[in-house]
Amino acid sequence: MADIDISKSKIIIVGGSSGMGLALARRCLVSGAEVIIVGRSEARLKRAGEALQNPSALSAVAADIAREDQFADLFKRIGRLDHIVSTAADIEGAYELLPSVDLKAAQRVVESKFYGPLLLAKHGAPQLSANGSITFTSGIAAYRPAARGSVVAAVNAALEALVRALAVELAPVRVNAVSPGWVDTPIWSFVAGDKKDETLDAMARRLPVGRVGQPDDIADAIAFLMGNGFTTGTVLHVEGGHRLI
Repeated sequence: MADIDISKSKIIIVGGSSGMGLALARRCLVSGAEVIIVGRSEARLKRAGEALQNPSALSAVAADIAREDQFADLFKRIGRLDHIVSTAADIEGAYELLPSVDLKAAQRVVESKFYGPLLLAKHGAPQLSANGSITFTSGIAAYRPAARGSVVAAVNAALEALVRALAVELAPVRVNAVSPGWVDTPIWSFVAGDKKDETLDAMARRLPVGRVGQPDDIADAIAFLMGNGFTTGTVLHVEGGHRLI
C-alpha cells in the first residue's frame, strides 16, 4: 500500500484542544485536511479554535471520552472518516505514592487512556475508510516507571496491548500508538506542579538529544502513522532516547 495523502482527509482528534493534540490539529489543517477537535471543556475548545484562527475546515465538539453515549452519537453525526486520533489523558490526582493513591483518580486515568480509546475504536472504526487509521498515545512510563507513576505506567502498557489486538481485529484499518517521552505540555502541571520547569530541565540534561520533547515532535510522529500505509499494530517511540538512560 502506498503512502496515504492526508490533504483531503477527515480527521477527528480527541484531546485536540491543547498540547500534542492541538499541535497535530494545526499540522493537519496546514496539510489541507478537515479537522474535528474534541475535548471536555468548551472554554478550552474555544481558545484552541482562536489559536488555530478558526479556519472553515475546523470543527470543535465538546464531549467526554469516557461517555459512550456521547461518542456513539458523535460518530453517527460525523459520518465517514479517514483518521481517528486520541491524545486525551486525565491524570489529575493520579501521580501519588501508593499509600496516597485515590481510586477515583486512578479510575479517571483508565477511563481516559484505556476505556476511552476502546470506545473510540468501537464506534469510530465502522465510519473509517479502508485506508483509514486509529492512533493513540501511550507513554514512556510503561517502560521507565517511576515512584508515583504506577497507575499511568500500567494504563500505558495496557493501551499498547489493546493497539496490537485492534490492529488484528479491525484490519485493514491500521491501529498504532505513539509513545511520547517527556513533552512540555500543560499536563506537567499535574505531575510536577510549580517544579515543572526545574523537572523538565533536569531531564533535558539527561537525555541523549539534550532536550525534552515539544508537542510538534509528537504531531510529526502521529502524522507519519496516519500517512504510512504499511504500519499497523506498532508503537512508535518518540522520547529522545529516554529508554536508553
